[in-house]
Amino acid sequence: MLLEFDEQEGLIRDRSLIDPNHVVEEDRIVGRDKQLQEVTKMLRVALGDNRPPNLFLYGPSGTGKSLITKAVCKNISRICESRDIRFGTVEVNCQDIDTLGVGVYELACRAADEANVEVEVPKHGVATKEKWDELFRIVNENFDSVVFVLDELDMLVGRRDKQEPAFSRLLYQLSRAGANDELTAYLSVVAISNDTKMMESVGSRALSSFTPEDVHFDDYDANQLQAILRRRRDAFHEDVLDDDVIPLAAAFAAQTHGDARKAIDLMRVAGELAERQGDERVRERHVRAAQDKVEKNRVLEVVRGISQQKKLCLYATAAVADQTDDGTARSTTGYKVYQFLTDSIDADQYHQETYVNKMKEMTTYSLVDFERRSHGPSSGMFLEFQFGERPATILETLREDSRIEVAASDEVQSVVTAQLRNET
Repeated sequence: MLLEFDEQEGLIRDRSLIDPNHVVEEDRIVGRDKQLQEVTKMLRVALGDNRPPNLFLYGPSGTGKSLITKAVCKNISRICESRDIRFGTVEVNCQDIDTLGVGVYELACRAADEANVEVEVPKHGVATKEKWDELFRIVNENFDSVVFVLDELDMLVGRRDKQEPAFSRLLYQLSRAGANDELTAYLSVVAISNDTKMMESVGSRALSSFTPEDVHFDDYDANQLQAILRRRRDAFHEDVLDDDVIPLAAAFAAQTHGDARKAIDLMRVAGELAERQGDERVRERHVRAAQDKVEKNRVLEVVRGISQQKKLCLYATAAVADQTDDGTARSTTGYKVYQFLTDSIDADQYHQETYVNKMKEMTTYSLVDFERRSHGPSSGMFLEFQFGERPATILETLREDSRIEVAASDEVQSVVTAQLRNET
């Protein structure tokens, strides 16, 4: 059976081009000319064996921050090699790093991989100072210049009892290393974050030594997303994409903050669905099926790991947003639905402040965002939640939880309708 499938030509010619994490050639990077020029201009000084400035790249997820950094560093590395300059790029995603010590050890491991050497200290059982020393040893012995790319840096918070987050202490140590003569190699840091206010949480000492150049990345619009996908359409064999596939995938991605990763992923999943179904072309229906699958998979991945109370808060709020014209939900209305929901399944019920705090925590998963609103002196202040995915998809996914499934969806819908009527 495997050999039979292997002999089939399929629809996809080059799967790397529809891998959102694949670093493509510069001519495939679309809609980011200004940012590409800025990052190139500032990092290119490494070509003259000088230290590039520190950078802070910020903006929504999937807007090209990591892609451009990696593409520029890849080109610099290639040219430096021809000039006998030992240039290295040490890339770490901080999303799953929970302490400063683990973060430093991960940097040492990535630096060792880049230099093709071994890390000589253990991950556990040694002080963080020893890990720093090992990182600097690897850099000094193997590089003339190195750029540390710290993706999703704001996620490295560390222990809550510390006065400043772990990412602040990491930035301080890295940016001070050269000044303290711990490094003979040139070191610069590219900090990447979806949080535009991350630098406000950086301590004063770290801020004064880090002093980055800022580069802002805004959302892609539908036209830019179409251009991105057209530059990758040669991932498929010729004439297998229907004309409406790329515009539809771009339109879906534009609805959720202009995320290019999502647009590329949609086209990949649509192609794979068409292949599995034995179709000769990728059509609009495959894109729509891919949209449902990608959304549900992403939401399922997030909600699978959150607490029961967060699920209840999220379900109640999504139920409200699903019935509003603009897909938003007031915190006051969401809390009333949450009260009904907890009563109906006999779950613990928290105060409105706790409900709001749990919904605020959902912003770290990019499921929701919120703004503080007021609809006149009589209504008071409230938070208005907006969803990054379709509320209907979130509801459908959460109903896979047996406890939430107990609550009849039509009853919840009736409560939402009544509460929305009370808003007006």
